[in-house]
Amino acid sequence: MRGLYVITTESKTRTHVDVCRAALEGTARLIQYREKHKAFDEMLKEATEIKKLCKQYNATFIINDWLELAEKIDADGVHLGQDDSDIEKARRELPGKIIGLSATSLDEAVEAEAKGADYIGAGPVFETPSKNDAAPPFGLNTLAEIIRQVSVPIVAIGGITKENMASVLEAGADCLAMISAVAGADDMVKATRDLMNEFTAKC
Repeated sequence: MRGLYVITTESKTRTHVDVCRAALEGTARLIQYREKHKAFDEMLKEATEIKKLCKQYNATFIINDWLELAEKIDADGVHLGQDDSDIEKARRELPGKIIGLSATSLDEAVEAEAKGADYIGAGPVFETPSKNDAAPPFGLNTLAEIIRQVSVPIVAIGGITKENMASVLEAGADCLAMISAVAGADDMVKATRDLMNEFTAKC
C-alpha cells in the first residue's frame, strides 16, 4: 500500500459519493467509506455506489468498522478500530480480504501486527478536527518508532495536510490518510491531485 488513503465524509453540500468521485478523479487509489450513524440500507446504497466508482478507477475500497457491510458488497477489505470486531472474526467473515487495524500508540501497533493486521492506521499524528473522540496526538517521533518496530504498511492519520505531509513521509509512513485536506477543499479534485503530486515528489 502506497499513496493517499482518502477517507470519505460528508457535509451539507457534499456526500460520501461526491468525495470519493473527486478523490478518484484526482488520482487517489485508496478509498475508505466511513459512516457510523445512518441506517444500514442507506449505507449499503452509498457503499455500493462507491464500490462501482472504485472498480471504474481500479482503486482499493475499504469499509470502516462494518464487517456485515464489507461482506455484503464484497469490498476489498475492512478497517477496524480498537473497540470494533476482533480480527479473527474479520478473517472468518472476509477470507482473503484486507484487514486494517487502528493503533493510537506503539504498544497497540505492535499488538495489531501480532494479531495479523495487513496494515495499521497509526494516529492521530497531529491534532485533528475529524474525530471528536480522537486520542491525543502522538507526534512524529512515535510514528517513526512504530514504523521501526512493525513490518506491515503504516497508514498515518490525523491532521495531515499538504504543509506537513513531507515530515510524515520522512518518518517513513507508507500511506497518508486524508479527510479534511480533501473533503474540506474548495476544489476536491485539484486538492487531491496536488496532494498526490506532492506525495510522489517526496517518495
